[in-house]
Amino acid sequence: MSPVLVVVGPPGAGKTTVAGLLAERLGVQVRDTDADVEAAAGMSVADIFVEQGESSFRELEEAAVAKALVEHAGVLALGGGAVLSARTRAALRPHRVLYLQVGLANAVRRVGLGASRPLLLGNVRATLKRLLDERDPLYSEVADLTVATDDLSAAEVADRVVAELRGNDG
Repeated sequence: MSPVLVVVGPPGAGKTTVAGLLAERLGVQVRDTDADVEAAAGMSVADIFVEQGESSFRELEEAAVAKALVEHAGVLALGGGAVLSARTRAALRPHRVLYLQVGLANAVRRVGLGASRPLLLGNVRATLKRLLDERDPLYSEVADLTVATDDLSAAEVADRVVAELRGNDG
């Protein structure tokens, strides 16, 4: 079993929303590895960061991604930092991966300046800029398809991706 599509990108790119729309359009189930991590840990991602630290979260995330890549046959959304793991990047190589790109202004607008995301506490704009700069090469490394989401609604992104997938399968 293998996902139809794996969705990666930074906070604010719309991974969860677009993954859900893609699954609906493709007639498959959607799965989010952040939800898998929360279920395994019995607490929210934010609580894992606070109580156990980022390294603990990253270990749980790496395991959740590895498991989902062999168990899930639908659309799989990964957490924004999943690509930081070399093991995860290697595990993604045989899969079809969509990178949802987002510019800084749109990412800030979408996550909000009062973001409750653990990595975005403090100066949201500066932190997002750093994350975008650091992670863009990693997202690009694993991606087969990249869609810039800044000027598109989630539905438009999903429509574009489905057209691309159907074009590649035909």
